[in-house]
Amino acid sequence: MRKLIAGLILGTSLAAAPMAAKAETPKNTLVMAFSIDDIITLDPAEIFEFSGAEYSGNTYDRLIGYDNKDVSKIYGVVAESWDVSEDGKTYTFKIRDGIKFASGNPLTAEDAAFSLRRVIKLDLSPAFILGQFGLTKENVDTQITAPDDHTLVMKVDKPYAPTFVLYCLTAGIGSIIDKKEVMAHEKDGDMGHEWLKTAYAGSGPFELNKWTPNESLSLVANDDYWDGAPEMKRVIIRSISEAASQQLLLQKGDIDIARNLEADQVNALKDDKDIKFDKRAKGTLWYLGLSQKNKYLSNPKVREALKYLIDYKGIADTILAGRATIHQAFLPDGFLGASDTNPYKLDVAKAKELLKEAGYPDGFTVTMDTRNTTAITAMAQSIQATWAQAGINLEIIPGDGAQTLTKYRARKHDIYIGRWGADYQDPNTNAATFAWNPDNSDDAAAKPLAWRNSWDPKEMTAETEAAVLERDTQKRIAMYQDLQKKVMESGPYVIMFQETEIAGIRSNVHNFKLGPSFDTNFYRFVTKD
Repeated sequence: MRKLIAGLILGTSLAAAPMAAKAETPKNTLVMAFSIDDIITLDPAEIFEFSGAEYSGNTYDRLIGYDNKDVSKIYGVVAESWDVSEDGKTYTFKIRDGIKFASGNPLTAEDAAFSLRRVIKLDLSPAFILGQFGLTKENVDTQITAPDDHTLVMKVDKPYAPTFVLYCLTAGIGSIIDKKEVMAHEKDGDMGHEWLKTAYAGSGPFELNKWTPNESLSLVANDDYWDGAPEMKRVIIRSISEAASQQLLLQKGDIDIARNLEADQVNALKDDKDIKFDKRAKGTLWYLGLSQKNKYLSNPKVREALKYLIDYKGIADTILAGRATIHQAFLPDGFLGASDTNPYKLDVAKAKELLKEAGYPDGFTVTMDTRNTTAITAMAQSIQATWAQAGINLEIIPGDGAQTLTKYRARKHDIYIGRWGADYQDPNTNAATFAWNPDNSDDAAAKPLAWRNSWDPKEMTAETEAAVLERDTQKRIAMYQDLQKKVMESGPYVIMFQETEIAGIRSNVHNFKLGPSFDTNFYRFVTKD
């Protein structure tokens, strides 16, 4: 294991080795096996993937955060405190004194203002989270300002519910980056984006050491972290997709935590005294995205038929055993207004009837882009089998996380099987992606899931915008429940499950924190016996 730490000899070689005497990772190093092939960038202004979000949550400070155990409790991080103007349109943040970036530069209000403005100006995938407040490339320099080193002012276009604005700032786009360091690497006006895709400019509890795509990610502790240095001096994440390999490494002690164990592995390890498990329900959904550019999938009867061709119970009980619950609405349990209605179940006869009404009694052929992890591949194969019973030939196109996501985001898929995680803890986070799409053109500025699937939800876009301005909680709940019903009936999605994350952990490892979202899975509190 010393060899592993010193030389970063990562990959699957140890997984293939014969079982030997149990190893032990260094006491000051956390080693994890985690499928991180979805990471395509390390720039917080671009990160919009699960593994990338977890990276940014452990390496960058944000303006504000929320309590993992009670998400209704919002607290200051870089922002020590804040005020909202009487008209609800101006937010003034007091920036905490004494925070330094990894470069040694002091963190000031100008760094915070620059970071937020940069998100809007780069206009990458997560930019819409800030853009929904009326911020544009043209006005952001006047709407987000730093009148002095300790004051950040952000003006929004409408009197939104304050918690909605604040929850958005807990997202990855609220990460504060080192303006001086980033701009020193600017090329052709890119605000340092090309450099920061593989580099680091934060002030968090851990700093980037090295990222090798599809192989490993290593972090080192920030010993001068303003809120207390982590006990783990290194974090090494080995990108291993195979659940069986993760199990063997965990049993041998070559890793401290296995993050992608499947049902078989969890069952095999449940009586191992050296292994314990931690579970946490996530605001994450498993779903199918159906491109409306496809002539078959654009037919509403076909979309309805597909919802009756999923073996929800079988997948939940076997492939995802213990790691998901059946959930068919776009708001996960735990969110304001979440619906617990699950009207669809496997019914091949009904699906055939709907396909006949759609004009495709003999079915059709369609493709599905599938990330090649154990669980997703198994789900895809189950879906392939049940669809075949109704005459639908589903061709599975495997790829790693970056490949499948890139294709999906370019609207070049037929069907995409994936997970969607909430970006913040307000119900608008999912309403504004599943039910909102103000511009369905290929070159649209905003690119929510509705856009990715080439769907114009029509009046639902306006209804989503109205819901986020409603200050009466009960009325707002009713609006979101109505939106969920409409999307469930007519949307280009087959929403199937809500995820429960399970981590297999060596018994001598303590205080690994699983949160309600992937960017609130924290390493900084980990200790070892």
